[in-house]
Amino acid sequence: MATADQWLLPDGIEELYPKQATAIEALRRELLDLYQSWGYDLVLPPLLEYLESLNTGMGNDFKLQTLKVTDQLSGRQMGLRADITPQVARIDAHGLKNEGPTRLCYAGSVLHAKPNLSGSRSLIQVGVELFGHANTDSDTEVIELMLRTLRAAGCTSITLDLGHVGICQSLLEKSELPEEQISRLFDIYQRKATVELDDFLGAHVHNQELGNILQRLPKLSGSAECLEEARQLLSVYPEAITAVNELEVIAQQTKAAFPEINIYYDLSELRGYRYHTGVVFAAYTPSHGQAIAKGGRYDDVGEKFGRSRPATGFSTDIKTLVNLTQYRANPVSKIFAPSDTDPTLRDKINSLRSDGEVVIKSLLGQKEGANECGCNRQLVNRNGQWVLEEL
Repeated sequence: MATADQWLLPDGIEELYPKQATAIEALRRELLDLYQSWGYDLVLPPLLEYLESLNTGMGNDFKLQTLKVTDQLSGRQMGLRADITPQVARIDAHGLKNEGPTRLCYAGSVLHAKPNLSGSRSLIQVGVELFGHANTDSDTEVIELMLRTLRAAGCTSITLDLGHVGICQSLLEKSELPEEQISRLFDIYQRKATVELDDFLGAHVHNQELGNILQRLPKLSGSAECLEEARQLLSVYPEAITAVNELEVIAQQTKAAFPEINIYYDLSELRGYRYHTGVVFAAYTPSHGQAIAKGGRYDDVGEKFGRSRPATGFSTDIKTLVNLTQYRANPVSKIFAPSDTDPTLRDKINSLRSDGEVVIKSLLGQKEGANECGCNRQLVNRNGQWVLEEL
């Protein structure tokens, strides 16, 4: 007798039924065709790897999300990937070894040890990575592809959140704070805990001018006006000014391609600060409480694989996009064929299938007819010829 243990899935792990699976596969194909039309070559990294390789160059957040297993062949620990980006970085640095810009795209399952805000631990990640170019042009290209991805999925009213980890990093280089305190400060910034920030800066940052700047940094957010305010505040920090200028260039180019997009600046944004090295970006929509796509520049990851290369990219979860927008594949016309051993019927069915048609052949003894099988046409024998007729 069947028990619940035989069919219950782990928390956060979902199975997809035909309607949703068809929509996800249709969107996956559409997106990969989009990326390949821009020159991005498809790669298929493995789902399972040794931990040393899988987590190389990644921040602690990624390591905590990695599900671990023991390889029975070698006895070494292996991990189920929580993100495909570092795998693609290894392919570029260690596998392809191209000199010029390299464009790669991917789509595949990832698993998280803990669920995200939607409650899922099983994602279908799709994205692009551009290696070998350090100018804002590559960041802009990746952002444009991210927005085109969301447009293809049917997302509307998109807000693009732009930040640059280089702003805060350039300031902290002057602070001489130990690594432990820098980690705590980053956490405070991420939580926007202003009272806690005041206490921290008063206790640990003794340069009053720098302390004032670090205190005002979380307030530098909103519309484009905050960029000019940042230039005035950061005038004696050239690296920070360079980062602000890069944000402005990227925003202008993005706005020219997508005039309808809302752009929000957050100059204290430090998402993935141990992983990203420059501009960071994320896309939001009013109907969803978290980012629906995100990415940024991560120039240092390839160095861990023996070859440092500039890099930028983005990723998103196809399942989230389909659930959010109710994306549906184009309806498929189905043809019903009777259970008949006539060789000419077999030839007709094979010819139709070769032309891309969907033909459902009735099975011997099957009671369900064309309507029950969801067909809108059927093959009938008229004067010895098998012809299509509308239902």
